[in-house]
Amino acid sequence: MWLLLLLACQGGNADDTGNYSVCDPTFPVTWDNFGEEFMATNCDGCHASETRDRNGAPESVTFDTEYQAMTQADAIIRTVLDAASMPPAGGVLDDDAVLLDLWLGCFAE
Repeated sequence: MWLLLLLACQGGNADDTGNYSVCDPTFPVTWDNFGEEFMATNCDGCHASETRDRNGAPESVTFDTEYQAMTQADAIIRTVLDAASMPPAGGVLDDDAVLLDLWLGCFAE
């Protein structure tokens, strides 16, 4: 089933309200139902704008909003999915990796 969902991803766009959704409308993975919680759990310890100790994370890389995450989609895919170097405490769960790929993969360049 996951393979079919991944193959369905052929390019995504923001809808009329500016919200992003995965390319396959039968299995929408959005900021609201996945991305925001994923970022809060896995990334915001270093990448939230209000984080005091960013542990070396660049000030310019924050994930407070969906827009900020989408502008970094390629980098997130490279570091979290391809290199598995983020988060530095040990990567993400396999199910979360699939959902992250579905969510960002359609929007990455």
